Amino acid sequence: MRIALQHDIPGLCEQLQGLGQAVDTYVVPSGDGPLQPFAADVLLCTVRGGDLPALITACQGLRWIHVFGTGIDGFPLSLLADDTVLTCSRGATATPIAEWVLSTMLAREKQLPERWLKEPPASWYAADLGCLEGKTLGIVGFGAIGQAVARRALAFDMQVMATVRRHRESPMPGVRLVEQLDSLLPQADHLVLALPATPESDGLINAQTLAALKPGAHLVNVSRASLVDQGALRTALDTGHLACASLDVVDPEPLPAGHWIYSHPGIRLSAHISWSGPNMTERLLAPFIANVQAFSRGEPLQGLVDKTAGY
Repeated sequence: MRIALQHDIPGLCEQLQGLGQAVDTYVVPSGDGPLQPFAADVLLCTVRGGDLPALITACQGLRWIHVFGTGIDGFPLSLLADDTVLTCSRGATATPIAEWVLSTMLAREKQLPERWLKEPPASWYAADLGCLEGKTLGIVGFGAIGQAVARRALAFDMQVMATVRRHRESPMPGVRLVEQLDSLLPQADHLVLALPATPESDGLINAQTLAALKPGAHLVNVSRASLVDQGALRTALDTGHLACASLDVVDPEPLPAGHWIYSHPGIRLSAHISWSGPNMTERLLAPFIANVQAFSRGEPLQGLVDKTAGY
């Protein structure tokens, strides 16, 4: 089995060659010149960085591609042969993202960082802080990230609802699954977006859905910026219908200096870092390493991408 690596990740070649299977690794040359065709059964790549269409076209005999990341938005699916398998490291960043989501909700309820003191306050002991207990959390998308958020929210005694594409029993006691976003929006005190970016999810949060959202709600987006109409978001914040938005993703990225999102009092912005945590390279590589072993044995792979659905 020959594995082509788009990037020379330190120690990966040695790790793959030490698996016990007949593994040959090939690091794709970087540079500005045209990429020459090369033989590879497997390709490990990223969606961003480099000419991915040229890389895929140069791979001769390609049977399986693994994306070093948890999403595939921007991947040139049209270039894949019908029998080429596509996987990604889905779920590898669920824990740090879920912790980030909980931190944004706690910050909203506990009025942080505003409540930290740098000088004597007007009064001690008195405050009008909120609680997560009893609040309703609406999760749009109930995959690995949505479920990780739900588990943590239940520990805070929140009421948890989540959207799913089709009816099924909830895998998690205490979480109510709904098929229609409209049935979730009027009840959500905190609304978390955890859907993959697809044509169907593009602009999901728009003027109509924001108007249906419970007044005074808090929106958290750790998915992709394409899910949110930023113009409609601004209007909902300006009118006060939406109290606050915690955004880890925006359009464009990086956001240019002077953009209104930086200075809006209702927005808490982070630089697409909710995924960050210790040992993230190892976390993202673990599904690939496991899949290499499964692939060599002819066993099913984890993190399979539905090329028709786009995730």
